[in-house]
Amino acid sequence: MAVTRRQREDFASISSAPIPEPVTTFGVQIVEWKREPFERYFPNRRFHFLPMDVGEREFERIWKPRILAERKAECLAWGLELPAALEALVKARNIPVTFVEDGFLRSVRPSASRTPPLSLALDRRTLYFDCRHPSDLEVLLKTYDFEADAALMERARAGIALLTESGISKYNGARQRTVEEVYGEKTRKRVLVVGQVEDDASIRYGCISHMTNNDLVRLAACEQADAQILYKPHPDVLSRARPARSDPAEVAHLCELVTEGLPLAEALRTVDQVYTITSLAGFEALIRGIPVTTAGCPFYSGWGLTDDRQPNPRRGRHLSIEALFAGAYLLYPRYFHPETGAQTSFEATVAAIRRQLDEPQGLRRPRPQWRAWGPYGIFGWRHLLAAFVMPVIRKIGSDRDVEDFKADPIRFFRSLSDRKYRIIGRILYPFG
Repeated sequence: MAVTRRQREDFASISSAPIPEPVTTFGVQIVEWKREPFERYFPNRRFHFLPMDVGEREFERIWKPRILAERKAECLAWGLELPAALEALVKARNIPVTFVEDGFLRSVRPSASRTPPLSLALDRRTLYFDCRHPSDLEVLLKTYDFEADAALMERARAGIALLTESGISKYNGARQRTVEEVYGEKTRKRVLVVGQVEDDASIRYGCISHMTNNDLVRLAACEQADAQILYKPHPDVLSRARPARSDPAEVAHLCELVTEGLPLAEALRTVDQVYTITSLAGFEALIRGIPVTTAGCPFYSGWGLTDDRQPNPRRGRHLSIEALFAGAYLLYPRYFHPETGAQTSFEATVAAIRRQLDEPQGLRRPRPQWRAWGPYGIFGWRHLLAAFVMPVIRKIGSDRDVEDFKADPIRFFRSLSDRKYRIIGRILYPFG
């Protein structure tokens, strides 16, 4: 069956089609530091950003009338959770909502931090990690005639080779050590257990049964008794950017704990099997021909390529790895030029990441724009506050938060989602 024009239009509309006329877009749950990139990425949208902590009274008094006053309005929401009052309004008035999340190629830096994403997943149904309902990605994977689209399949084969040969991943960083140095000599089957942030949305919405990282280690150790079990906690947990819900010490007798920051491509290089709950690392293992066991229901499970412990009866179609890659990396997300914000391609994004990794300055944080009234300007005597503020941020936040604060104190406080901390930031740094 040939790929029809309608089929292409249906699935390309979210990822590539321009908006024919300006649309008033109400941004929901979008923290301040993300707003400027959104305005660059979507120039045909007139954005109005709701406060992160908008209350019901404020919404009813200010935002509901503004939304209803627009002839053609839409909502663009980060994540899946809308404020209750807004959710009721969009359902009652049939206001379109598009959910947005980081794409599968996120950034040059090894953690997301506060750097603009290089790709975004936009979904009109639900986000790709929500296994409770079919997302646009799931519908695409279930219905698109991949084999009839020879050009797309060729791009997919080339794209898989590009990622596997370059070592590019969702997050990236310079390789400092090899797996031989970290894992030791390989003398038997090697199984990698990929840890995740256990309160992350991808687990809350993608794993129906309760499952922790430690449970996953126990499962792998039980099923692979003769193998070398390696447990790699999530980088954000190791850097204290996100909290750990289960203590690796409880399963230390079952595995070898990998705490060094290996890039994912290197971490997978000598692995024979991967266990994960819903991590994208499972998909990156698949494109390298590594068998994957999924305890949850990530977007790439249920298509005949993984050992699934949480079945999804909605899926069931058998896909090739090229078809799965084509849907997830080529048709579903949008890619953006890191400097101009213009939409670009998967291939161009990989090339941009590669260039930045190859340049010594590629991983350096950009210096904040100089402002006379800013924290480091001629009136910036408040930079002396850093010595007192940093220990507090480290105690209630993480090492990454300290790094972001040092880079730009004003932007750091303005980007926080908790209103009381933003108020403290306004008191400490009233200008900028």
